[in-house]
Amino acid sequence: MTQLIGVFDLFRVGLGPSSSHTVGPMRAARAFMLAAAPLAGGVAKLRVTLMGSLAWTGKGHATDTAVFAGLAGLEPATAEPTEVFALAERAQADRALDLPALGRVEVEIVFDRITPTPEHPNTLRLEALTEAGRVLLAETWFSIGGGFVLREGETQAATTGPALPYPFASAAEMLAMASEAGLSIPDLQRANELAARPEPELRAHLAAIQATMEACIERGLLGEGILPGGLKVRRRAKTLAERAAERARRNAATPTAAMDHASLWAIAVNEENAAGGRVVTAPTNGAAGVIPAVLRYLRTYHPEAGPNAGDDFLLAAAAVGSLAKRNASISGAEVGCQGEVGVACAMAAAGLAAALGGTPQQVENAAEIGLEHHLGMTCDPIGGLVQVPCIERNAMGAVKAITAASLALSGDGIHRVHLDEVIATMRQTGLDMHSKYKETAQGGLAVHVTEC
Repeated sequence: MTQLIGVFDLFRVGLGPSSSHTVGPMRAARAFMLAAAPLAGGVAKLRVTLMGSLAWTGKGHATDTAVFAGLAGLEPATAEPTEVFALAERAQADRALDLPALGRVEVEIVFDRITPTPEHPNTLRLEALTEAGRVLLAETWFSIGGGFVLREGETQAATTGPALPYPFASAAEMLAMASEAGLSIPDLQRANELAARPEPELRAHLAAIQATMEACIERGLLGEGILPGGLKVRRRAKTLAERAAERARRNAATPTAAMDHASLWAIAVNEENAAGGRVVTAPTNGAAGVIPAVLRYLRTYHPEAGPNAGDDFLLAAAAVGSLAKRNASISGAEVGCQGEVGVACAMAAAGLAAALGGTPQQVENAAEIGLEHHLGMTCDPIGGLVQVPCIERNAMGAVKAITAASLALSGDGIHRVHLDEVIATMRQTGLDMHSKYKETAQGGLAVHVTEC
């Protein structure tokens, strides 16, 4: 049975700066705490060991902060950033947490850069111990990208779920089913979504995701100052927006105005993400700026698209994102940034092409172009922070998505390289890529650029 991977999976509200290193560990820690609750009275200490990429870049990605928050029962979708940071600051100072289920317990977070992580590079082990050090409960979790987590022994594929009317697991199947049913890609994905939940719930989620994306852009356009983490990166979305507005007032807009706006909107979102703000994982936090920027570009520069264009955009984007997640990865720690910004670009390109009336073949072509030209992109964040090159990389991904959609819509959908082939190439490239280029901050810009 083909599992539905849809808009509720790929577009989720969370906190920055990372879906795999912040949101995922928070969810895993919360789940572990719920499992440990029956042990109340016997637990004196909680030990969380971060391994692989979580150990190498966990400090820069606020993984320890996220773990504290998860142990305290907070959820990424509803926790306030200020609450999370304050709680983590107290926990780090006291080396303890006051937990509703367990009372006051000692908490130790270990950054283990030695133990191999053969099952997944984002691995964390959580243990509940007695005063004498006896382990009462131990679980190993994997943060597999986009905020998705798996407990050791679980599998990513669902054994149960709704029977989908169009259970495509490849782009070729998607196109064949669309052709046979006479449906667009958004309508194909919509039918699958409605097999799992009622239409009002789907519409509400799509509206909430779009509203959260818009709010994130607006907050980013107002943000000022230096981003946290020590790189001393200055926020600049507000300045870029002010300069664009001034050019417009003087009727001196440049020929690149549309692309300039897309870039600054993407930068606004990723500056919010880097500051630990509320963002939509789309499909990851490190790539969270691409889709909101292209979606706002659609609304700003294509009013002819109609009132439902945003929904169609996200549904088509989810169809493409599901293929990348199912057949390769959206985790920078597994395949590099080609799986994050590259997949986000493909999703945005597909969404834009669909919203502008593209045929299924043109939508698939737009996604293929977007991903193809991110193949081989490494994940090499300086200082382990989701700032350089991540923020500008989202701006480039947004511009590439618009270009990809434009190219696809200018053609008839017939093309030589297909999305399935590009996704397979991304997976193989990720397997071949050295670990130092996969979110460990041990290669690339992370070691060739001075941090201060």
